[in-house]
Amino acid sequence: MNLLERLPPDLQIQFQKIQNFLKDYTDRAYLVGGSVRDMIMNHAMRDLDIEVYDIDEDSFDKLMKKLGAKGVGKSFFVYKYGDIDISLPRTERKSGVGHRAFDVQICQEESLASSRRDFTMNSMMLNIFSYKLLDFYGGFESIKNRTITIIDEDSFKEDSLRVLRAIQFSSRFGFKIDKNSIKIMNDISLADLSKTRIFWEFEKIFKSKYLYFGLYYLLRLDILDKVSTCRAQKELFLKCALEFGRGQGTFEEDIYPYYFLYISSNILKFDAIALLKNIDAPKHYLAALKNQPYFERYISNGELKIIAIDMPICKWLGNYKKGIRSRAKKLDIWDKVFDGGIEVSKVIADGYEKQEIKKELRRRKILVAMQDCKI
Repeated sequence: MNLLERLPPDLQIQFQKIQNFLKDYTDRAYLVGGSVRDMIMNHAMRDLDIEVYDIDEDSFDKLMKKLGAKGVGKSFFVYKYGDIDISLPRTERKSGVGHRAFDVQICQEESLASSRRDFTMNSMMLNIFSYKLLDFYGGFESIKNRTITIIDEDSFKEDSLRVLRAIQFSSRFGFKIDKNSIKIMNDISLADLSKTRIFWEFEKIFKSKYLYFGLYYLLRLDILDKVSTCRAQKELFLKCALEFGRGQGTFEEDIYPYYFLYISSNILKFDAIALLKNIDAPKHYLAALKNQPYFERYISNGELKIIAIDMPICKWLGNYKKGIRSRAKKLDIWDKVFDGGIEVSKVIADGYEKQEIKKELRRRKILVAMQDCKI
């Protein structure tokens, strides 16, 4: 594997500097975690994680200062150099409540250090000098089989966030979660997670390629109920998955994160706004999902115009449906609101004042739009 060829130019420079710097101190430094996974999957690599062996804590701290790396998690022995995290290998044991409540110990055994990872696909190690791959837990095979598999049940249960990580990985990569891993995850409470941490993992699902995978495991593991008491009609999952499939290739990039909840909440009949509030989603999610009409049937040109009174069709989350874009462009409402040729001055001249002006203006626009409705 030629790692350097896989890295963007700026990351190549950072990596080579670290490589040259460390070679005088150890021959055991490894690229670890998601960066190895992404390299094998031929995905873009934007940041790297390197673990350094055979150096004690004090010496490592001095070396990192010499390199110019900044400590970003010294209790976890983690330093950052540009886009690269450099750390000592470690094991972790749960010591309290919360995502970061762990006792950390330095570890000099590669197989033991890699066992702290969540899934087999994230447990591989690549020596940064020899480029030899270490794969103690079958990570390469998991990627080949497109499967997410827990490494160690006991350590996995210590960090409930990993349940949501499994779902967002599935949704991003189109991987299945193996049956035993699902069984383990199903019994894990998410009560110790902050709303912010939950939202961060949800957002990765919202932005993912394989939306139906994300939805399937959210339902399979009762996640909506666990984080917000939302009751979705699970039996309609297949209908929802088919709708996601129809949208792939036509979803608008700038509003892509909103389609997941728009489609799933309307088909599965749960309150998307309540869910977003329960996980402290940013206000732009709430604004984007508010007042978004949903149609299962054919949408007439008149109805499109009525929608466009409030927003151009490029911002309407139902715009992925077949033929909507082309029709909206012909009607000149794809990136423009519909005014119906109604002038505010005429409404005012007819005696309307203050808030009544806005209501009357909208009423007249609707009347014009309805002339183009097909009954």
